[in-house]
Amino acid sequence: MRYGTIELAMSWCSPSYAAATLSTSKSRWVNDHQNSRDSHMYGMEDEGIFEQLFKLLQSSGPVNWNLAREVTKSLAGPAQPIDPAVAEEYRELAHVAEVRISAVTALPSPATGELNPTDRATWAAENQQSFRILVEPLSEKLSALTDSDQLPDMPDLGAMGSMSSMLAPLGPALLGVQAGTMVGFMAHRALGQFDTGIPAMDHDRPYVIVPNLDDFAIDHGVDHRQVRLWGALHEVAFHRIMAVEWIRGRFVTLVQAFYDTVELDMSDLMGKLSAMNDPAEMQRMFGADEEGSGLLKASSDPGRLADIQAFTAFVEGYADRVVRLAGAELLPGIDRIEEAFNRRRTEPSKAEQFLQEFAGLKLERWRARDATQFCDDVVDRWGEDALARVWEDPINMPSVEELSDAIGWNARVLLDDSAFGDESP
Repeated sequence: MRYGTIELAMSWCSPSYAAATLSTSKSRWVNDHQNSRDSHMYGMEDEGIFEQLFKLLQSSGPVNWNLAREVTKSLAGPAQPIDPAVAEEYRELAHVAEVRISAVTALPSPATGELNPTDRATWAAENQQSFRILVEPLSEKLSALTDSDQLPDMPDLGAMGSMSSMLAPLGPALLGVQAGTMVGFMAHRALGQFDTGIPAMDHDRPYVIVPNLDDFAIDHGVDHRQVRLWGALHEVAFHRIMAVEWIRGRFVTLVQAFYDTVELDMSDLMGKLSAMNDPAEMQRMFGADEEGSGLLKASSDPGRLADIQAFTAFVEGYADRVVRLAGAELLPGIDRIEEAFNRRRTEPSKAEQFLQEFAGLKLERWRARDATQFCDDVVDRWGEDALARVWEDPINMPSVEELSDAIGWNARVLLDDSAFGDESP
């Protein structure tokens, strides 16, 4: 998505702006997209491109998912079909993983179908709205602020009209860019559903993103066959956790509580929108490129954020423990794989950085290591049955503070139960 698309988005939002920019936009688009490869990448030919773009920018919902799909496609890249032999290998490894994981956790195996080894583009297309819970709540925030009485002092936008009239139609397109960019970035980094940092809400089916797992093996100098089994183990473990009856509902509750406290930085937004008469500035802010979009910025309540961090950390940390127990005998290189994966978590991905900027949601996935240690401490002190108590009720999940304080968690959750009240040697 380059100048033409972005300027046309603004044209759609303000007809008066369209008259001022349409001719230069079309000229720039044609100059920037001379060859058919670029046109094909964006799913449209030069002939009729403006009609298609105007159609693309129409939205009847809080988020323009048509625009989100186009942004995601441009970032995820073309489809790269997976070698059938590799796909079959992954499915066989998933069967092995099911057996091994059943031996180390009481969490039942869900009826989610067989593992789907896929490429970046296919994963992104099939998960386009899987993380909508992180974007759609912002539409209500933007809608509430389209009332000019709630907006900060508005800059002079010239031909683009008043700020409040511009924000109402701009909101769905703006959020579409945010959603599409986030998923596009995820497609290049995530190893599977287990590695997005947040639960996918639309898909129960397990995925692994084959080229990303291959790159992970190469980048960290580990055997690709072991990485494939390790990835299959992780995906199977993750989906067992996601099949716990209350787990998705708990995440939704935490996210809703978090967004109740989110405050958009409207002064920052107003200042950026005032620069929209400069096409280069528009491209920088809206462009779905490797630097992402910085148009929306938000802040949030640290306490509500900590609740989400504790949830995601425990889910990942528990899965890490299950994978180690299930795979240790089959994976001689598991120490190196785990160390590489944990180092990777300490370096937030572009998707995580983007999510933090536009929604104020900082995942801090490095806390998964604390959660794994918490699980080990609980089992060492009070046994596997004590750890299994977490899955009985969402209130039993450890807080961020309890991830490094198993005794404190015991005092809150287990102390009244005579079976767990005393530490075992």
